[in-house]
Amino acid sequence: MIKWKEEYKVGVEEIDKQHQKLFEIANRAFQLFKNDLLLDKYDQIICVLEELKDYTVYHFKYEEDYMTSIGYKKFLSHKVEHNDFIEKINNVDLNKVDEDQSRYLMDILNFVVKWIEVHILDRDKKIVMD
Repeated sequence: MIKWKEEYKVGVEEIDKQHQKLFEIANRAFQLFKNDLLLDKYDQIICVLEELKDYTVYHFKYEEDYMTSIGYKKFLSHKVEHNDFIEKINNVDLNKVDEDQSRYLMDILNFVVKWIEVHILDRDKKIVMD
C-alpha cells in the first residue's frame, strides 16, 4: 500500500528510521485488510491501532524534541498537526470498527497513508531545510 522511498528521507537518521517504522505498521494493517482467511479482524485491528498510536506518540515526541533542540521556528504549527493526528486516532469509534471492519480499516489506512505522505514530504522536510 505504501512503500518507503528515498524521497521520504528528511536527513535526520533517527527520524528517518522512525518514519520507516510507521510505514511498516501501515503495511501490516494493509496485510490484515487483505487477509480473507480471517473473518473477525476486530482484535487485530485494535492491536494495530494501539501500536500505531503508541509509536506515533513516541515518534512525535522525538521529532518535537529535535525541533526544539535546533530552534525550529515553525515548531508550534508542526506540533498542532501532530496533536490533530493523535486526536483522530484516539477518537476511533470502536463500535463502527466492529460493524464494518474492512471498510473502517481501509478508511483508517487511507487517512494514515495520506497523512504520512503529505506530512513527511511537506512538513517534516522543512525541519532540516528552514
